[in-house]
Amino acid sequence: LMVRLGAIDSPPKTPTILGFECAGEIEAVGEEVEGFKVGDRVVALPEFRAWSELVAVPTKYVYHIPEEMTFQDAAAIVMNYLVAYILIFDLVSLREGKSMLLHSVGGGVGQAIVQLVRTVPNVTIFGVCSKSKHEALAATGLIDHLIDRTDYVNEVRKITTEGVDIVMDCLCGEECNRGYGLLKPMGKYILYGSSNVVTGETKSFFSVARSWWQVDKVSPIKLFDENKSLGGFNLRHLLYQQDGSEYVRSTVDKIFGLWKEGKIKPVVDSAWALEDVAEAMQKMHDRKNIGKLVLDPSMEPKPKPATPAKSKSKKQASEDKGGKKDKEDDKKSGENGGGDEKKEGDAAEEAKTNGDAEEGGAAQVNGDGAAEKKEEPVAATNGDATESAPSPGIATI
Repeated sequence: LMVRLGAIDSPPKTPTILGFECAGEIEAVGEEVEGFKVGDRVVALPEFRAWSELVAVPTKYVYHIPEEMTFQDAAAIVMNYLVAYILIFDLVSLREGKSMLLHSVGGGVGQAIVQLVRTVPNVTIFGVCSKSKHEALAATGLIDHLIDRTDYVNEVRKITTEGVDIVMDCLCGEECNRGYGLLKPMGKYILYGSSNVVTGETKSFFSVARSWWQVDKVSPIKLFDENKSLGGFNLRHLLYQQDGSEYVRSTVDKIFGLWKEGKIKPVVDSAWALEDVAEAMQKMHDRKNIGKLVLDPSMEPKPKPATPAKSKSKKQASEDKGGKKDKEDDKKSGENGGGDEKKEGDAAEEAKTNGDAEEGGAAQVNGDGAAEKKEEPVAATNGDATESAPSPGIATI
């Protein structure tokens, strides 16, 4: 979503194929590839291009998956749980008895953090998200306090006046200042995203600038005086720009180990056909998903509803009404004029026919076979089958 909006550093040149993670079977390998063969079940983290039927990926970004794991779970687990695991166990070193404020607790990374936190005893989670997600998240029983994002600072203070030990922030902007203010002494604030810059359908330089300016500039002296820590994590930079592939691989192995033990399970909100990616991304943009959204190339796209006819404006309707009235008036005028002309023509034809009949002696045979003159020059066959000669200019019926 951030890439599509251009809200990342060094975005790819367009047109491009999006996507950072995919799972499937290996179709082919290069000559110097070791450790992988055709038919292996793997998950991969390419830098873009993952939303395709076939993807070429360097082996340092490819990982074997457990035999029992589905491709859908594999695609949903790696990136989210990588971020969550590194945040919790490497940056924060979570221990028993701590408390954590977690933004976007209903998202894919948020759900991964919750599950991994629950592997550590007696940790209190304050989950912040939209109120519409509270009921579904409360049903999991994994989150101690669900708080609406509109006024979470006061809500946390009502529950604990001391604050929290850890703040996990994927929003940035003014949430950085609020989160830092909620930290206890010896507390740790970690920034791992900047989704607050996503405020519309396209990139907004105003949103980016506002998010940057809203963040207080905290000096090391202030951290020293208050006994607090600040940290950050960007998996994309670590993996593709800072050569952290071996570190990431060892972490993936730990995640798969936890999955085999049944301690974690990826939360998949929904699966979509590739053709329906726009609708899937809109759902994520509107923050309506709980867990991961997965694209499945084997799925058939949803049937598209027929496009309704556009309603006409008042001006168009008025013009159409006026035009219709003019056409009706023209039609009536044509009917009246045409009828008069027809009558005049019939009269002229009748006069001509009568004249011809009188001059040419056209006759109709009556029942007695006697010929008599008629006003209308019509030729017909009588009951005696006697015919009369047609007059000039008269059609024989």
